[in-house]
Amino acid sequence: MAYPRNNYDVGLEDSTVYRYLCPTRKAGSIIGKGGEIAKQLRSETGANMRINEALPGCDERVVTIYSTSEETNGIEDDGEFVCPAFDALFKVHDMVVAVEHDNEDGYDDDDDEYSEKQTVVTARLLVPSDQIGCLIGKGGQVIQKLRIETNAQIRVINDNLPICALAFSHDELLQIVGEPLAVREALYHVASLLYENPSRFQSYFLSSSSNLHQPGGLLMSPALTSSRNNYSASRDAADAREFSICFICPAENVGGVIGKGGCFINQIRQESGATIKVNTSETDEDDDCLIFISSKEFFEDQSPTVNAALRLQTRCSEKVGKDSNDSAISTRVLVPSSQVGCLIGKGGALISEMRSVTKANIRIVQGEHVPRIAREDEEMVQITGSLDAAIKALTQVMLRLRANVFDMDRGLVLLPTFFPYVSQTRETSSKPRQHRKRENYSHGEVARDEDYGSQMSSNSPRRNRVY
Repeated sequence: MAYPRNNYDVGLEDSTVYRYLCPTRKAGSIIGKGGEIAKQLRSETGANMRINEALPGCDERVVTIYSTSEETNGIEDDGEFVCPAFDALFKVHDMVVAVEHDNEDGYDDDDDEYSEKQTVVTARLLVPSDQIGCLIGKGGQVIQKLRIETNAQIRVINDNLPICALAFSHDELLQIVGEPLAVREALYHVASLLYENPSRFQSYFLSSSSNLHQPGGLLMSPALTSSRNNYSASRDAADAREFSICFICPAENVGGVIGKGGCFINQIRQESGATIKVNTSETDEDDDCLIFISSKEFFEDQSPTVNAALRLQTRCSEKVGKDSNDSAISTRVLVPSSQVGCLIGKGGALISEMRSVTKANIRIVQGEHVPRIAREDEEMVQITGSLDAAIKALTQVMLRLRANVFDMDRGLVLLPTFFPYVSQTRETSSKPRQHRKRENYSHGEVARDEDYGSQMSSNSPRRNRVY
């Protein structure tokens, strides 16, 4: 596939990037236990692959596949060579399609994988606006020719995009629908055209530190629902892990967290699928209490814990600033000392990146400055900023902690830099309080062998209170 390329000077002069949309329920087929399948794909093809976290309200995950544009990989046993990203794109597509047919009733394993007996399949790619023209052509000539030659339905969609699309690059959606062979042939032509015409935006697709959040605030998303419906009976229950988060909540906010007769907290439990516990056993009237959120999860599914925590964040936070009408809030989360390293990074690189992306003040509070309600082996993450910034920052913190729980490296999992979450309420404590804080970046190896849920024990040692 020796095509001339139109390269832009964006720092990735000779690279190829594809962004394939994988249905969330099928993500496990390309991730594998502990990321084994994804790592194998990277090893076999020489391409890099990043899989975005599942976002509430979106039933697809972006798989970003990229590599050098040098044509090093043989394909189709016909002597043709393609770049590693091109090779990996088709391996990912083939896996997703194979999983779809394996789940269909009456599928015959002896049939060819792309037999005409199989049902209609769909392939969807995100394409930036500066690349979409090469697929359409003058007067639509290119896309019409592709439709005729492949007998596939090929559409370019520029409205009602999935929330995983990047508004900054004016993403459009390319959708290919048809019989498996037709879709694969059309995808081949599309991938070739995109290879010939790289986007000037592609450096941003590969940078988790770029500020790609949607302009004008957060996106409104559909109601957050439990990811339990996405669970597959065929998956190994041993792959599921407990993921939890613990808010420090002002005592005066507890009523808002629970709701009249427990109506609000029960609603969040039902809609998110998470377990939520309120610990006020050692709380005086003016003290803090703990809001503990947990769930048993599979990595490839949306997180009930993340969903519930984002719904509860504003109710567990307090307003900051002299004016109680200010929108700035402060959110406090307890994190085991053994896990704080995944938030800080070498030389503080990760926490600096989160601050840059979210525009929030994120601090790690340690030692005597941690509230007494915490255990001796816990530290506090304090997030302060506008409502928008605080929600984004909490999301970054939780997704990094969750990836750490599942032992996933950041080369495999790309954390989103914009977030389609919206809090259902802005109720926070109207009494701003001062908390003494101290940051410390001296952390070593991150351990993962302690169940955070056990830290809610009522007889755990407490620190002396510091004001």
